Amino acid sequence: MSTAKGGWELPISEGELSRLTRELDEAHRESLPRMHAAAADLVTELRDTGGIGGNAGVPGPGGPGSRRGFLLGVGGVAAAMALAACSSSTKNAVGAATSGSSSPTTSDSASASGLYTGDLRIVALATALENQAVGAYGATLTAAKAGKLGTVPPAVATFATTAMSQHADHAKAWNAILTGAGKPAITDVPLSNQPATLKALGAATSAGDVAKLALQLEDQAAQTYLFATYNVSSAGGIATAASIAPVEAMHAAILNFVLGQYPVPDDFLPVDKAASPTLLTV
Repeated sequence: MSTAKGGWELPISEGELSRLTRELDEAHRESLPRMHAAAADLVTELRDTGGIGGNAGVPGPGGPGSRRGFLLGVGGVAAAMALAACSSSTKNAVGAATSGSSSPTTSDSASASGLYTGDLRIVALATALENQAVGAYGATLTAAKAGKLGTVPPAVATFATTAMSQHADHAKAWNAILTGAGKPAITDVPLSNQPATLKALGAATSAGDVAKLALQLEDQAAQTYLFATYNVSSAGGIATAASIAPVEAMHAAILNFVLGQYPVPDDFLPVDKAASPTLLTV
């Protein structure tokens, strides 16, 4: 185990974490063609419908063919892959990470400018969440280089770099949908919980601290994509979310191991940590 500032230790070997990161990267690369194809389909659908379909902000049961079941099926495969890859790792739980995410609401209020509505509102939310994750991992790497997190194992830094790159790919895909529909790309983090996220990052003193925060963001992203299956009316939107969600689930699974927690998947993925569209400030 590698000991870092504040007595934090990496519960698995760096070799194990490196292997998990490589397998994560392979899974991400395999998902890219599906993600880009689904995003292209969604752009076409939004152009045809004017981008105003869907019941943004209103949870409900899965539609024909069970949208929820479809996403859970894809995510379950990814979770199984992650758990299989981690089978030789420690199984000692040290407590769950606390959640700072906002639960979905039934509010259908528009964003401040009303710029993103219908399905595009969910796309904008997803883009902002991906940008938030990119910024969080980037800030973590900067703090690590500055010595603010003590000694950070190289394998942890490699995982953070890999996850950051993957979130950037996801944000790029979502932004392509927005611009393809004639809307501005989202390049910052227009979320009302961003100040709290930045404050938590600034208060972190070890790699373990930032891993807990990163797990919150990954859980939030994965559950938000499930939430989207209740709220996005287009097949392309559902497919795009389904192509990205498994990668987010793998991020979370690896972070659980980094924190010494065994990531046993739930039979039914909850949405209590999903971000609400009302978090958008644009």
